[in-house]
Amino acid sequence: MSAVLRVHGLTVDYPIRSGMLGSRKHRAVTNVDLSIDAGQTVALVGESGSGKTSVARAIVGLAPISAGSIELGGETLVRNGSARLRQVRRTVQMVFQQPGGSLDPRMSVADTLEEPLHYLMHLPRHAIRVRVSELLALVGLGEQHRTRRPRELSGGQRQRVAIARAIAISPSLVICDEPTSSLDVSVQAQIINLLARLQQELHLAYLFISHDLGVVRQIADVTAVMHLGEIVETGPTDRVLDSPVHDYTRALLSAVPAIDRVAPTTTETAKSISAGE
Repeated sequence: MSAVLRVHGLTVDYPIRSGMLGSRKHRAVTNVDLSIDAGQTVALVGESGSGKTSVARAIVGLAPISAGSIELGGETLVRNGSARLRQVRRTVQMVFQQPGGSLDPRMSVADTLEEPLHYLMHLPRHAIRVRVSELLALVGLGEQHRTRRPRELSGGQRQRVAIARAIAISPSLVICDEPTSSLDVSVQAQIINLLARLQQELHLAYLFISHDLGVVRQIADVTAVMHLGEIVETGPTDRVLDSPVHDYTRALLSAVPAIDRVAPTTTETAKSISAGE
């Protein structure tokens, strides 16, 4: 498989004001290497503040890069603080934790989905309307949702809109930053299975950021564990979660109730896929 994303030696420092002493920097990420192949899901796990979201923000050019490089589709687009942002946005899209906060409350669903098609793909109006209908169908929404605004949608429906916006311009990589943590458990399962189906149909690669190891076991091919800004363990998900080699990974697993460490059966997953919202 060809790598959609290669991160090499990524280091992220945030400037901090320190009064009369001038400015200093907080190191959030140190020397991170990461690779994601086409059609693959790599999970990035760790406690809050471990640097997971900083890695994601650096990939899309929203966090400062002090060292390292980021290749997308074999081309270096981000290096040492500079990013070719337009090309990054055509290649990588994000789905955020809070769908309500990531959607403009003044915009209808159609307006939200039309915006990237207009500004990044420059499609004619008829083609945009057809594409919006395709996107709604892909994420399990109907034409009746076109005119609705975020406040008129459920949490799960808002996240479906956010996912539709992310895949609108056919990116090769979607970064999912805790996409289910703000949703009810039953809706979480529906969104996870939606992401899995879209990956199969569209051959997407995912960087899936989560602290929920049960969800990670269900969706991820590879899991990378972050601690204090560094990746301390990487490997196939079953190996990392069943036979961890790093003490921090063991500590994470020991904090998860045993019932949450049981992988769902194929039958249970199939039921979740067919469940309506």
